[in-house]
Amino acid sequence: MVDDRDRWWKEGVLYQIYPRSYADSNGDGVGDLRGIIDRLDHLAWLGVDGIWLNPVTVSPDADWGYDVADYTDVQPVLGTLDDVDALIAAASEREIKVLLDLVPNHTSIEHPWFVESRSSRDNPKRDWYVWADPAADGEPPNNWVSSFGGSAWTLDPTTGQDYLHNFLPEQPDLNWWNDDVRDEFDRILRFWFDRGVSGFRIDVAHMLVKDRELRDNPPTDEHDDWIDQIRGQRPIYNSSRPEVHDVYRRWRAIAREYQPERLLLGETHVPSLDTLASFYGHDDELGLAFNFPFLFSEFTVDGLRTIVDNTAAALPADAWPVWTLSNHDVSRAPSRWCAGDTERVRCALLLLLTLRGTPVLYYGDELGLPDSVIPVDRLVDPVSIMYQPVHNRDAARTPMPWSDDSGAGFTVAGVEPWLPFGDLAAYNVAAQRADTRSTLHFTRELLALRREHDDLRVGAYVDEGSHENVWTYRRGDRMLVVLHLGSERVSIPLPGSGRVLLDTHRTRDGECFVRSVEIEGWRGLLIALD
Repeated sequence: MVDDRDRWWKEGVLYQIYPRSYADSNGDGVGDLRGIIDRLDHLAWLGVDGIWLNPVTVSPDADWGYDVADYTDVQPVLGTLDDVDALIAAASEREIKVLLDLVPNHTSIEHPWFVESRSSRDNPKRDWYVWADPAADGEPPNNWVSSFGGSAWTLDPTTGQDYLHNFLPEQPDLNWWNDDVRDEFDRILRFWFDRGVSGFRIDVAHMLVKDRELRDNPPTDEHDDWIDQIRGQRPIYNSSRPEVHDVYRRWRAIAREYQPERLLLGETHVPSLDTLASFYGHDDELGLAFNFPFLFSEFTVDGLRTIVDNTAAALPADAWPVWTLSNHDVSRAPSRWCAGDTERVRCALLLLLTLRGTPVLYYGDELGLPDSVIPVDRLVDPVSIMYQPVHNRDAARTPMPWSDDSGAGFTVAGVEPWLPFGDLAAYNVAAQRADTRSTLHFTRELLALRREHDDLRVGAYVDEGSHENVWTYRRGDRMLVVLHLGSERVSIPLPGSGRVLLDTHRTRDGECFVRSVEIEGWRGLLIALD
């Protein structure tokens, strides 16, 4: 049995960094690895335990790093392998672990593997990718649609076959039935683990293995996930195939060769909590699997509480949940959930950081940073360009606002950043650091309380019930969270007397209650019970 003390992620808080947007060390308008090193003291002061970096590997940037051309080298605009080593060392000095993004479902069309694969039907790398003959009428081999819209197949005129791409045509899918592909990724994992990387966030972890017979997906109905309904088909043959679990059992065995054990954190974008639970296996697959039903829930007590309860019921007994409010692919929670309202943002942060499980903050969450307004002519993400204003990923990827000066503390004054800044006057680190009543200080205090109290890190979750938009739950024996996601003032009974450790309104800290609490709308309290 593995000692839970080796599973550092169970008690830790992760922090996602979009490297191009965190800090620019050389004045070219693009964030880089040296810039992250320069800002590690902010993360140590905040109190996070690990950072996850969006892709830093070599890429033509058709999808901003998610089209990989070399899995074991660094994109030059972001730095070098020496910079990765320096980041790992500097982070370790501050007791912060480093996770990288791994993109195993597909490569870049410019990856040498694919260049070889498309050169001829008998090339040794041909079977490294998914190729198929067109249908008799010249149409694609089956009805699969790309996650980014349109057919998931593109005809290659050199060999007269179609190649599969579940995302952009510049992102051909690897063939995970091929043993050489599996062996190569074993090597890639070990390459980075040997350099000191503490784990990987695995891109589209549910999609690696495709149906061997390439059968058509069935149509959706009104009970299907809304995203699948938009695409018009239920992705049962190009997603969540049972054979994908063999890959993660193999990778988990590799992760356990290292001490402390390396983390496998999956982007498991699946609508069913039972499917999500399957990616944990029997404590032999993913260490953590992202909960997208939670991320896409409405910001209501009924919706969120139901997902939390159902997640606990679905996960295996030895599995550990993971929660997040925002990421690089969706609108930031302050905009999506909170309409930019500071008190609602703090309620969301209180929920994230007190639920049983591992919380993942997205850079800027600690400020309550909302989406930025980006002119159409400044969009760079292909999905944002295709689907704006309905879906705009660039709005959540803008540079971190370190100050309200020219350059925002992100880059040199006068340099145009790769994406425009948001509202620097309203949200920046320097101003919130100087204001002890700010959302930044609220987040830091909450992280400090997690470190101080075992109940908040590993204590059991006990639902104490809900009442008129108020959700009350206990962590361990003594920590009680009262979360009011409504507008009316209500009186809530408590399971015992206690003292307020933290208040989202920042006015009740230290106040004591006996058997009930009057709580205003959109307010949250963390109470230590006597």
